[in-house]
Amino acid sequence: MNATIRRAGEDDIPRIMELLRLVNDIHAEGRPDIFIRGRTKYTPAELEAILADPETPVFVCENADGGVAGYAFCRLDRVGGGNQVAGRELYIDDICFSPDHHGSGLPARLFSAVEDFARAEGCQRITLHAWECNPRAIRFYEKQGMSTYFRAMEKRLGN
Repeated sequence: MNATIRRAGEDDIPRIMELLRLVNDIHAEGRPDIFIRGRTKYTPAELEAILADPETPVFVCENADGGVAGYAFCRLDRVGGGNQVAGRELYIDDICFSPDHHGSGLPARLFSAVEDFARAEGCQRITLHAWECNPRAIRFYEKQGMSTYFRAMEKRLGN
C-alpha cells in the first residue's frame, strides 16, 4: 500500500483527534474504571503545543488518498544517572491506526520510521506502555521486536 510517513502538522489535528478518540474508546472498553468513552487525552490546543515542541515529535502515516491513517506520539527523554546508565530514549506516548489499515503493513512502516528517527537521535532504546486490555497492540509491539522490561501492577480496591 502506498503511503508517506512524515511529521504531523497543524492541518492533521482534526484527524488525529478522531484517532485519539478511537484509541481511547478501545481502552475505555477494556478499562471503564480508568478511561471515559468519547474523550481524548489531548485537546486541539494541547496538540498544537505538542506539535511545536521538538522534544515531542508526532509522526503520521498519510495513505495514498492523502488521509491520515495513523499516528505515533513520541517523546525524547534523557534517562539514567545515579545507579543507572545515562542515555537517551524515545518513548512512544501513543500510537494508533484506523481499523481499516490493520494488517496493511502501514503500522509496521510507521514503527520502523520511528525506530529510524530514534537511532538518528542517538537513542539507546524505544519504550512504551501497553495496556493488558489491548492484546492486539501487545502482539503488534512484540512483532516489532519489543519485549517487557518491567511490569506495573495493581490491586483494585472498591468498585
